[in-house]
Amino acid sequence: MKEPGTAYDDPLLGQDPQPGHMRDYVDTFSDSGGVHINSGIPNRAFYLTAVRIGGYAWEKAGAIWFDTLTNNSLKPTAQFSTFARQTLRSAVAIFGLDSSEYDAVREGWAGVGIDV
Repeated sequence: MKEPGTAYDDPLLGQDPQPGHMRDYVDTFSDSGGVHINSGIPNRAFYLTAVRIGGYAWEKAGAIWFDTLTNNSLKPTAQFSTFARQTLRSAVAIFGLDSSEYDAVREGWAGVGIDV
């Protein structure tokens, strides 16, 4: 999650192609539109958020992501920007609009090129 694209560097497989920023987004029809290859982008946003919040990742950042993924607000076709907005809504619902957790989520997404 910290550094997408560094999971492997193999003579047969090549280097891990997973991007960690929107500037490197892979636009493809394979892999269901790049759902797996591009997953490093929201994964890195989570990492950046969790580090900024501090403590155990599952306590606050994890609670925000879990709420977003389980509250039935996301559609299967959601874009990263939609997911980012939903994580902000979850941060507000759990911690409040003026919370450091809300700011951390916003900055986590900005760190991967998604401004919300």
